[in-house]
Amino acid sequence: MTEERRTGAPIILVPGFWLGGWAWDEVADMLLKDGHDVTALTLPGMAPNETDRSSITFTDHVDAIVDTVLGAESKPVLAVHSAAGFSGYAASDRVPERIAAMVYVDTAPGKPPLDPEFADVEKPLDWKEIEAGENLDGLTEKQMATFRDRAVPVPGAMLREGYEFTNDARRDIPSTIIATGYSAADYQKYADENPEWAFLAGIPELRNLSWVDLPRSHWPMWSKPAEVAKIIGDIATAACDPDS
Repeated sequence: MTEERRTGAPIILVPGFWLGGWAWDEVADMLLKDGHDVTALTLPGMAPNETDRSSITFTDHVDAIVDTVLGAESKPVLAVHSAAGFSGYAASDRVPERIAAMVYVDTAPGKPPLDPEFADVEKPLDWKEIEAGENLDGLTEKQMATFRDRAVPVPGAMLREGYEFTNDARRDIPSTIIATGYSAADYQKYADENPEWAFLAGIPELRNLSWVDLPRSHWPMWSKPAEVAKIIGDIATAACDPDS
């Protein structure tokens, strides 16, 4: 039996708040069928059987991403969603030479802390807050119910912790922002007009940044999985470095 051929760079998928690696299941399955090497990461404290999240920090999340990057057979494409844009960008600061490309899925390279005033031990999913503030376009009732049922509270300490960026090489990593809940033009406008917004603070720093508009919900891995898989898969194929 011959070994299955892999297409392009390995792919690491990191979900945002309240989610584990399961959130990428449909996208990951599509990428695997196309021959890609895929890892969907569940960050520390985000597994349903973990109940004590009081000691989980932002650094723990960054460490988990860095360890996964370093464990890949070759330089991976690191795809991060929503709040994972913060920990993903910090990971790119730690090991820029080990990342083939960054993909920000309806997020941006954020600069923590995410919420320095957050005082609770953990931040559970507040569905009313989601409905009021997020784009749910294209999500089915079943998908939203699954989200509510499987959501895991986010460790509070990771929202409060800052991070000092020191490695200028992170700015040259080929990066793509997939704009779904807001357009690419909106992202660029908000980043220009609100440089103090932590969520968008890294955008002006990147020197090799591309944009893809994919109008849909803030969770496009559920509302447009085939399109998201194709974008990430194409980036992984283009980023393949046989010498890495």
